[in-house]
This record gives sequence, structure tokens and C-alpha cells, in this order.
Amino acid sequence: MRSKLLTALLFLLPALAAAAPGGGEKVLDSFEVGNNVYARALTVDAAANALWVGTSVGVMEIDLKTRKPRNTYTREHGLANEYVFAVGIDSQGYKWFGTNAGGASRLKDGKWKTYFPMHGLADYWIYAFVNDRDGNLWIGTWAGANQFNVKTGKFKTYVKELINEWVYGLAVDADGRVWFGTEGGVSVYDGKRWQSWSHKDGLGAANVAGLPASANTGLGTRSRHDLTTEVAGMESYNPNYVFSILAAPDKSIWAGTWGGGVGRWDGKAWRNLTTQDGLAGNIVYAIARDANGVFWFGTDNGVSRYDGKTWKNFGRQDGLLDNHVYAVAVAPNGDVWAGTKKGVVRIGVEPQTR
Repeated sequence: MRSKLLTALLFLLPALAAAAPGGGEKVLDSFEVGNNVYARALTVDAAANALWVGTSVGVMEIDLKTRKPRNTYTREHGLANEYVFAVGIDSQGYKWFGTNAGGASRLKDGKWKTYFPMHGLADYWIYAFVNDRDGNLWIGTWAGANQFNVKTGKFKTYVKELINEWVYGLAVDADGRVWFGTEGGVSVYDGKRWQSWSHKDGLGAANVAGLPASANTGLGTRSRHDLTTEVAGMESYNPNYVFSILAAPDKSIWAGTWGGGVGRWDGKAWRNLTTQDGLAGNIVYAIARDANGVFWFGTDNGVSRYDGKTWKNFGRQDGLLDNHVYAVAVAPNGDVWAGTKKGVVRIGVEPQTR
């Protein structure tokens, strides 16, 4: 029933015609999935020219050419839980769906399998996936990180090695090191040694606006851990909390923090970029990089485009469905997709101007 509802709710709306200041990109299309539905995860399957959209009521596969849904999946199809926070594609072509309290469900050739802690998974709450250079899959959970050996099907769990066990972001750099964005900062593992950083080491900008600290974080808060970033309806601050992480080809590491903007690690020190520099919002939920080296940030106040020198921001006035942007992905043709409450939007340059 719910899968039919979700498919019916997905429809194309006319995009706003006005482009935002600077560059040629603008919101080209809007795809709604319901007023109270969140689009939390976006993953591009380049081989199939498809976009996977993880929502709070299921997951969809979208054809990037036609921009229409190919498939919609819910519990009745094989998902362990319909609230999907992460979508990954492993080196063997399996699609992985990280759920809220339902473990990790895996799909290939119409066959489903779900992994729980009883199988070796670290936790039931799954928030990130990434492939390492050996073809194994790393999984970020609320109780540490797993390395899943795709050949043996065995899990290895890391908890105490991490700066914090609540893992939201994963990345693998050019040297094969695995990076972890957690509630307590950033950790990196090179296969032998671990290293970590937090706000005291320079990660996350100072609280110049005097925002209140959030209590919705830390061990012992699982029962009320709802990923809310407001305190009494106001923006809040927790610079150790890293929602997203990206490893760039130049070996820089980018970490999206809660209230401290986005941090850039150059191998020696952290430099933080905030709204004072041009970022749309200081809570950075998602980071992506396009083929031209341009960074795209999903924030609590819209999408930011940053080419290393100039900024361009997109908000509701430019066609976003909501200013809280939880996921960002770049399609093979250069289009940028952004996931918010109510649905997703496509940002790009109109064909005639390319």
C-alpha cells in the first residue's frame, strides 16, 4: 500500500525559472514525495544511469535519462525498515540500504538479504557506506563501524579505535585511508594506525553567534536521538559533531559539522569555512564534488556551490522544496541532485547553454 502511495506521490513540478546570482546553474526540476516525507540519501549508480533515493517511507530507483521512477521498494518488497538513511553500491553490484533501527538490507537481481547484529553488523542504525580500494564495504553505524568482506561475507567491527562510536560519514582517500565522521570528531585509519581530531584540534569554527549547545547528542541519548538540530526552535551548535565527510583528489578532507561550518584538512591543519565566508548555513549535512572540482554542500539553509574562490547559494526562493538539505549527489551528466523534506530537486545548466 505504502509503495503505491510513494510512487503516486512522485511527480515532476515546473521549476522556478529565475537563476540564482552568479554561475549558470539553477533549479531545473522539483520532484515531490509528500509533505512529511524526508529524502535522506542520494546515491548515483553510474553504470545503470540511475539515482537511488532513500526516504523516510522507502527507497526509489530513478532513471536519470527520463527522470521517472523505475522501482519503489518498501517492507513488502524486502526492506527491513522503510526509513532509509544511506544507500551504497558495493564492488559486486549489490545495493545496500542503511535503515533506522532495521539493520542493513541488500539487493541484487531481485534477491534480498538483511543483516542484523546477530550476523556481525555493529548496530541496527546505519548511516553511511563506502567501498575501500580492496573492494570491501565499510558501514557506519551508531555503535561503531564495520568492514564487510565481500568475498567471505564476514564483518569486522571497530569501536574503541574511533574518536566516537556514532558514525555518520565515511570516505576513502587517494592513499586508501578510511575516514570517519562521527559525533565526536573525525578519525582516520590507514590499515595499521588510527588518528583523530576534534574541535580542540581546530575542527569546526568558533561559536561567534553564541548559539545554544544541543543536548541531543552523546552516549546514553539513543531514546531521544532524533537528529534534530534545533534548541527551542533555534539553530544550535556542536562543532565536534560531523554529519558528512569527503576525500578530494588533492588529498584534502572536507568535514561538514553541526554549527561549525565545513572544515578542510590539508594534511597539517584544519581551516573552517562558514556563513561569514559565503556558506549558506553552518550545519553541513552533505558534501559532494563534481567533475570540474566544484564542491556542493547541503546545509540547514540551502545548497552551496563553491569553486574554491566564489560561492553561489540556492534556497527555497530559488526552487528548493525545503532549506534543510540532507543529501547531495552529482550525476554523470553534471546535474546536482539535492534531497530535502518533501522531495528532491535537480540543479544544473539548461541544455541550450551548455
